Amino acid sequence: MHVKLFIPGPTEVREDVLKEMSRPIIGHRTKDMSDLYERIHNNLQKFFNTQNEVMVFTASGTGMMEGSIRNTVQNDVLHLTNGSFSERWFEISKANGKNAEAIKYEWGKAAKTKDVEEKFKSMNYEGIALTHNETSTGVRTPIDDFSKLSHEYNSLLLVDAVSSLGGDLIDVNKADVIFAPTQKSFGLPPGLVIVFISPKAMEKARSVKSRGYYFDFISMKKYYDEKRQIPATPSISLFYALDYQLEKMIKEGMEARYRRHKQMASMVQKWASDNFALFAEPGYESVTVTTVSNSRNINVDEMNKALKARWMSISNGYGKLREKTFRIAHMGDITPTEIKELLETIDEIITVKP
Repeated sequence: MHVKLFIPGPTEVREDVLKEMSRPIIGHRTKDMSDLYERIHNNLQKFFNTQNEVMVFTASGTGMMEGSIRNTVQNDVLHLTNGSFSERWFEISKANGKNAEAIKYEWGKAAKTKDVEEKFKSMNYEGIALTHNETSTGVRTPIDDFSKLSHEYNSLLLVDAVSSLGGDLIDVNKADVIFAPTQKSFGLPPGLVIVFISPKAMEKARSVKSRGYYFDFISMKKYYDEKRQIPATPSISLFYALDYQLEKMIKEGMEARYRRHKQMASMVQKWASDNFALFAEPGYESVTVTTVSNSRNINVDEMNKALKARWMSISNGYGKLREKTFRIAHMGDITPTEIKELLETIDEIITVKP
């Protein structure tokens, strides 16, 4: 047996997916590799119903936080921060020498369009950087209204969908750049990051100086258009797994996949409300990870030790929220039956009374 992961990444990976990674390695400059990448490319467009550019980099989500900024922002970018990972993205922009400003929200709150409109009265930003699903707080900030706003001000909407893409119901066409790694809602091991890029963002990238090398969108597109390949050596084993998993996701269907995630979210959120409290602002709860306020002051580490003795694991609160909250992920290939078993086990451990 192994400890089943109910943590917000890396998430649980099924045995059949892992088995795909044991296939023999092929050369990354062969027709076999070109065929593999083209199939992945087309299936990503098919599943997410888009004709936007799609690229797969061997990297983490943090890598694409940097890549998205390097490719689409020459100078000015506005970040909306409401947790640890949106704050990380803001720091990355500053580390890359951009004129980055932030609207800073209290952890647990969602970003609001009215605040962005107010900033645009005095400044035109090339990009608005928004975290759709803040993994540290379990807050989901809808992107539709921000998409309309970015069009109104001729700005690019850059979206970190690290812990939601592939689980939540997201129209990737509403963002100019939207990305996620494979180890969360895709139900795969870590190591790849998927990014969708609008024609507007691709056009902007062509004019941006110092895009960098590894995450250069223009170079990546050129290699795909000419060879159906990638400039650098990809993680071929992970590409096998992604190829296999995409077929499963297409068979399940985006709507059905979302309904399953939504069902699991409702189960966990009801349990959390009945026995503790939800940390996220009401109406902005995540579909893929629930952050529970530790209103009963239990010892989260000790609870998790007891869970691991029963072959399950959840996450303590992130950063400054450690022991003040804990997080239960319901993403990837996890099922409602497994969530029910987890919650019943936690009830036994902390002797929650109905």
